[in-house]
Amino acid sequence: MSSPKTYSSKDVEQRWYQHWLDHDYFRSVPDDREPYTICMPPPNVTGVLHMGHMLQYTAQDALMRKARLEGKNACWVPGTDHASIATEAKVVKKLRAKGIKKSDLTREEFLQEAFAWKDEYGGIILEQFKLLGAGADWSRTRFTMEPKLSAQVLKAFVKLYESGQLYRGKRMTNWDPEAQTVLSNEEVVYSDENKNLYHVRYQVEGTGEYIVVATSRPETIMADTGLAVHPDDERYTKYHGKKVIVPLVNRAVPIVTDDYVDPEFGTGALKITPAHDPNDYEVGQRHGLEVIDILNADGSLNGLAEFFVGEDREDARISAVKKLKETGDLLETKQYRTSVGRSERTDSVVEPRLTLQWFLNMEKLAATALAAVKEGEIDFHPAGMFNMYQSWLRPENVRDWCVSRQLWWGQQIPAWYHEGETYVAETAEEALAQAREKTGNPALQLSDLKQDEDVLDTWFSSALWPISVFDGMLGDTTELEYYYPSTLMVTGWDIMFFWVARMIMFGYEFSEGELGSGFVAKHGKMPFKDVFFTGMVRDEKRRKMTKSLGNSPDAMVLLERYGADGVRFGMLSSAAAGNDIIFDAPIDPETKKARNESKLCDQGRRFCNKLFNANRLLQGWTQVDRDPTEAEQIAADWLEARLSQTIEQVNVAFDDYRLSDAVMSLYKFIWGDFCSLYLEIVKPTDGEISQATYDRTIAAFEQMMTLLHSFMPFITEEIWHQLKDRSAGDDCVVSSWPKAKAYDADLLSRFEMLQTLVTGVREVRKSRNLPERDALDLYFRRSATSEALLSAPAFCTIASKLAYLNQLELAEAQPDNSLAFLVKTEAAYLILDETIDVAAEREKMEAELKRLKGFLIGIEKKLGNERFVAGAPEEVVARERKKQADTKEKIGQLEMMLG
Repeated sequence: MSSPKTYSSKDVEQRWYQHWLDHDYFRSVPDDREPYTICMPPPNVTGVLHMGHMLQYTAQDALMRKARLEGKNACWVPGTDHASIATEAKVVKKLRAKGIKKSDLTREEFLQEAFAWKDEYGGIILEQFKLLGAGADWSRTRFTMEPKLSAQVLKAFVKLYESGQLYRGKRMTNWDPEAQTVLSNEEVVYSDENKNLYHVRYQVEGTGEYIVVATSRPETIMADTGLAVHPDDERYTKYHGKKVIVPLVNRAVPIVTDDYVDPEFGTGALKITPAHDPNDYEVGQRHGLEVIDILNADGSLNGLAEFFVGEDREDARISAVKKLKETGDLLETKQYRTSVGRSERTDSVVEPRLTLQWFLNMEKLAATALAAVKEGEIDFHPAGMFNMYQSWLRPENVRDWCVSRQLWWGQQIPAWYHEGETYVAETAEEALAQAREKTGNPALQLSDLKQDEDVLDTWFSSALWPISVFDGMLGDTTELEYYYPSTLMVTGWDIMFFWVARMIMFGYEFSEGELGSGFVAKHGKMPFKDVFFTGMVRDEKRRKMTKSLGNSPDAMVLLERYGADGVRFGMLSSAAAGNDIIFDAPIDPETKKARNESKLCDQGRRFCNKLFNANRLLQGWTQVDRDPTEAEQIAADWLEARLSQTIEQVNVAFDDYRLSDAVMSLYKFIWGDFCSLYLEIVKPTDGEISQATYDRTIAAFEQMMTLLHSFMPFITEEIWHQLKDRSAGDDCVVSSWPKAKAYDADLLSRFEMLQTLVTGVREVRKSRNLPERDALDLYFRRSATSEALLSAPAFCTIASKLAYLNQLELAEAQPDNSLAFLVKTEAAYLILDETIDVAAEREKMEAELKRLKGFLIGIEKKLGNERFVAGAPEEVVARERKKQADTKEKIGQLEMMLG
């Protein structure tokens, strides 16, 4: 078959992706095969492809493609999340550009605008996933606010309410003044910032004495309803039971004693503002202090403040400082560093605010979710992630989940109110029926009931994702019974509590337990068996790559420049499970922004070219009917043995979700062993190769493409079809995952020696500026190993061909005018047509011996550390032990060479 002279990823990727779609290869329906199911973490409907997406969704696609090749019913369910806060902000901004305020619209009109925005922009990110090669079942695409999913969300709310786990109450919450909604604790991002600490004096009532308070929020002084000191602080003992006058508003408030006060911070005296600080609220509750809320929803001051009414809180701070200076109550200002909470969505400083909200009691749910992982029902990869998970879900750390949000975009809370009573139901009609029965008034109308204005937190709906995407709460559970529990969840560790923990909670809560005893029967079914946590994509300064920092390349430009296969290779080759990826996008010194470049992705692009050219090389050979040479025979035997060894390595890496190990095993085998060694061995000088050798080569190359397909699907499909004529439907994407065969480990060891020999000779040539193809003589120091090597004629033939050697012989000692080097653990001597400075070479060997001994000390120190040996993965410890053994052998050989 013929192929183009150059590889064009753009043409290949578009053509093959459409081919896969046309043949419904990604489609899944229940059948008698073993299901392999992943529910795609739904990206925000507002989103566009970024580096984190590329890592997570490439990893999922690789796992799905392997499962499909293994004959499993691979079902990858895609979808998008309605992202309440982010989407509403986008729609409000769009309306503002038209001169329309949200308040100008009814709720229904606003939702029409929001759905129109979603229809226009909401599918962009899924189309970008397709450019990456994502083989999801697009016919199953779901949206968290589509009618069927919303119905299940409301059903879940009602069930939780009826079981007594949901309640409504007025509590101190995190408020986002820009989005004008409450936030959960997990949606607040804390960082250290420089702030001012203002020392303000409060006059003790009826005296000329003052107590000085250190505060960072002078704009809330007007809401002060108390002053607190520690009961054991002797500086303030004489003021116990007295009152102070609040500056500006001249309000007399009590001095209270409370253990919460830290005598070492500031002046040891605190102004208590119950409406605007969660700790102050707790102090106020203990001492019966009044609550005065002086802030509007947008962060401006209301009429209760008396001063600076209408000013934003930041502006009011400046005004308050100025006014306190005028009254003489501001004594000094100091700078200090403190933790400031900001909204994850808007970056606005979060305002503690007393609000009426819906809360989900987490005590029972959190205990179930923690036990599920602790008892091995659900496995985390890497296993160490359990420590973080456990710390969040310990009883002392769990807080009830505020599930209501003051927005219109989302599932409106199914609660209706009438004369102080609350009616929770899936529909308004059901709520009305409840109200009529409760009141005994059959004449009640829907207009008499008022539905809650708030919507549910987006994470509430996404917590149902593994169940709701199969419509598991709508009656027909056929698909749920087949696909649930799903096989795997792949996501970032940063949303472990946001989402993973909550999916586990809701999974057990809303699924049926199996018959029998133990954890499953008691709690229901897990939503997935395994969780594979990917790391964060970071820059070389270890900062998370974000648009705001400008340290992230444009994902779409990377795809355009390096091709999807190149980018996928670049991401996965450096993506160890759970570990952050240091992505190599350089920063432009002028713009201070990341360039759209990557050595990792370029390595992937060059790998594509290598594969393409290897295929072209093979196609150029003429097959003839003759017996293979001995060199061809042993080389083909070795290739097949290395292939089986690689299959084993890749399978183990996949089983442990070590995708970077899997892809690098394939890269080293295909580029290093197949392209750089095997093809050079069998490459005919006259262009003719035996048919048997050619067929074995093609068969092995075909299996390599199947193995690599999970990581680089486009180039592998292209080469698959170039290797030989294919019948309809004979595509790489639906071929069979190769099986490892028994192989000769001794043969692999001999070829490893061969590779080391060829590399050593080439390095000597390079260091001495010797022509690459000038024939040289080489001797091995006599040993059992070297005698066995040279007793195989094929080995000598291959070594001579690849390293351009006249002869390979044995020697009892180092010959004159030879340069010594190690071939694994064997001493080799290359005869040079020049006088060798023996002393200088000896000095080099002594330096290498010193280096190896130092290296060995480091390895043995690591292996002598019981914590390392007990805590590190088995394969890591095994690698260190092998390095230890190899290093000892090399030290022994060098010492022998040095006499």
